[in-house]
Amino acid sequence: MNYKESFLQYLMIEKRYSPHTVRSYLNDLGQFEVFLHDAGNSDNPSEVTSHDIRAWIVSMLDAEYSTVSVHRKISCLRVYFRFLRKEEIIKNDPLQKVVLPKRKKTLPVFIEEKAMSKLLDDISFGEDFAGIRNKTIIEMLYLTGMRRSELIGLKDGDVDMADATVKVTGKRNKQRIIPLVKPFMKNLDTYIKMRDTHQDTRNDDWFFVTDKGNKLYDKYVYNIVKGYLSVVTTADRKSPHILRHTFATHMLNNGADLNSIKELLGHANLSATQVYTHNTFEKLKKVYKQAHPRA
Repeated sequence: MNYKESFLQYLMIEKRYSPHTVRSYLNDLGQFEVFLHDAGNSDNPSEVTSHDIRAWIVSMLDAEYSTVSVHRKISCLRVYFRFLRKEEIIKNDPLQKVVLPKRKKTLPVFIEEKAMSKLLDDISFGEDFAGIRNKTIIEMLYLTGMRRSELIGLKDGDVDMADATVKVTGKRNKQRIIPLVKPFMKNLDTYIKMRDTHQDTRNDDWFFVTDKGNKLYDKYVYNIVKGYLSVVTTADRKSPHILRHTFATHMLNNGADLNSIKELLGHANLSATQVYTHNTFEKLKKVYKQAHPRA
């Protein structure tokens, strides 16, 4: 029986995970199977033991994987073995007795407000189609906090120019409406007009497109964001997800309540959003130390 193929269908159809998440799960599962094979152990799910999984954890830590990466890979195994139990392929879950290493708490990386203002107000993106599109992509990510996959998946019908809103389809196909600010609407209008003039034909009404009019892809967006963020920051990480962190942190710093940020980000629960309060507290401590005469 092809367990992985059945698991793939389960992730896509029943769990409704994004293609990116499905690829990550299958990659993690493949790494575990390679580890079992190299160790001379069977990769038959009914023969996998808690000892095998502990040994994999140790090997990853020895290879200097971060605890976050280890937790993510074991999370994949949890979903996999729960699926196998649900399908009555195995009787016992080998993960029941597995204890994971404690995660190191790290604050989300974000770009300072001055740097974002410099990028969007002072840096030239160019007046051609690519320049206008690139700036619009960065503004959309920063002004809405949407994920890279959500931006790539936007279609023309998702952007309501009259109502100044954008409909975002997030994880498990959950949709949310995000308001757009008026100054940005002018930039959006400019982008749309230039895109439609620049592209004689486009594929499937994707809102953001490549120079050739095709749907964007992960690396394409990553390279755009990294290139421009490199101009204004020396932060180690310059991915599109950093703009999501930046959106949430700046909103919180400027008085937005946590529940509103949660809804805008599309988080399933408040605990996922609360991580941004740590950045705000760190800023508060810095101000306190600088301002208080006894600090």
